[in-house]
Amino acid sequence: MKLRENDSADNKGSNLEKKKLDWSCSLIVASLVGAFGSSFLYGYNLSVVNAPTPYIKAFYNESWERRHGHPIDSDTLTLLWSVTVSIFAIGGLVGTFLVKVIGKFLGRKNTLLVNNGFGIFAALLMACSLPAGALEMLIVGRFIMGVDGGIALSALPMYLSEISPKEVRGSLGQVTAIFICIGVFAGQLLGLPELLGKESTWPYLFGVIVIPALVQLVSLPFLPKSPHYLLLEKHDQEGAEKAFRTFLGKEDVSREMEEVLAESRVQRNIRLVSVLELLRSPFVRWQLITAVISMACYQLSGLNAIWFYTNSIFGKAGITPEKIPYITLSTGGIETLAAVFSGLVIERVGRRPLLISGFGLMALFFGILTITLMLQDHAPWIPYLSILCILAIIAAFCSGPGGIPFILTSEFFQQAQRPAAFTVVGTVNWLSNFTIGLLFPFIQQSLDTYCFLVFAAICFAGALYLYFVLPETKNRTHAEISQAFAKRNKAYPPEGKTDSAVTDDKMNIQLEPDSSSALEN
Repeated sequence: MKLRENDSADNKGSNLEKKKLDWSCSLIVASLVGAFGSSFLYGYNLSVVNAPTPYIKAFYNESWERRHGHPIDSDTLTLLWSVTVSIFAIGGLVGTFLVKVIGKFLGRKNTLLVNNGFGIFAALLMACSLPAGALEMLIVGRFIMGVDGGIALSALPMYLSEISPKEVRGSLGQVTAIFICIGVFAGQLLGLPELLGKESTWPYLFGVIVIPALVQLVSLPFLPKSPHYLLLEKHDQEGAEKAFRTFLGKEDVSREMEEVLAESRVQRNIRLVSVLELLRSPFVRWQLITAVISMACYQLSGLNAIWFYTNSIFGKAGITPEKIPYITLSTGGIETLAAVFSGLVIERVGRRPLLISGFGLMALFFGILTITLMLQDHAPWIPYLSILCILAIIAAFCSGPGGIPFILTSEFFQQAQRPAAFTVVGTVNWLSNFTIGLLFPFIQQSLDTYCFLVFAAICFAGALYLYFVLPETKNRTHAEISQAFAKRNKAYPPEGKTDSAVTDDKMNIQLEPDSSSALEN
């Protein structure tokens, strides 16, 4: 009994020590610096073009008239503006394909560092477009900024997933979503007329992109590379151990090294999997389908439609046009708070409940919003109910669907499969982004307020699929997650056998010494 009590006390002590050491200073700095120079810029570039829209269109008209001797016609201006907005998604798609090529030679950390070159170059192009009188510089800058976003949204989740222990992997992964929301909020804030949202200062809105890129460029070199990358792809065991010690803040990293080595035994002499090989693999078929569906629902869930209606709904509620930009800041604040909340609870609640409830609540509030928009002229209080629905939809999105799809993609796949998986999922992400931007005006024109029912159906279908298919991945290794999908795949992953063989070997080795030694083990 005393032996058991001592063992129990030792286990509790080790668990408490583990919890204290999960979040080291290096781990926090790596996540904050990585996200600030990557996902923050993605969120910032989603919202930064909204405030200076009339000034940019006026700049396009002036440039056109100076070159051609006559003002630009409305259709051409609309086309140029649509290209300016949507080319960001095309750049993101290109960046997604570049990740696998760059990451193969440079690794996760150096890919993020190289990516800062795209961000700085794009910022200088866009900031100098007005003084140079060249509208093409702004469009090309938006495209290059999209490339930066495409690389960032693939390389950053991979890097954060590989440097974090599985106990805090979800919370650390949510840093990506939190900084996307902070970036959106920063774009809204700096776009206010009192700051940079004026005719004379709008180029500086794009110039400030240099700051996060430079912060990451000078900070990230002092942090180690991904220990998974060092061990599995560079076969540098000493470097991997050193990286684990730095990120975990402890000397004994044998458990973490053994988990990676178990994966290494499975992948010995296995090269990086191509996209075609990944699509053909029966062992990850349902993991890939689930990652693709969760990412498609992430983009097609209708949050972009919410931004389209926000100003008109606020106007119906009696808010003056001058005050609407300040009220809109509340939506950015709600986004950020909901994402932070998700990051705090994800390791307790799990990925599955947050994702399913997020899409389910979005479907519910989209339905209520459709009703309130139809009836908003019948009573003075109904527009305020529409505002509450908008805030609820934003909160539901950011509490789960806004970041968890990136985490799942990191958790579902092995080291050799991960770049190809992010290529596939990233392609779906950016194509969905481009599609919704292209088709939403036509959907809105045809269905008016009923367009929200389309998004309600998408969110409901996503929640239903995830309810029946998605297993919980919290605190699970890759082998355990693969086993959870094995029955549905009708193909058991080879690592299950390998892991069991490794375990058997270890047990045999431990049973050979005398009984006291075995008892200590």
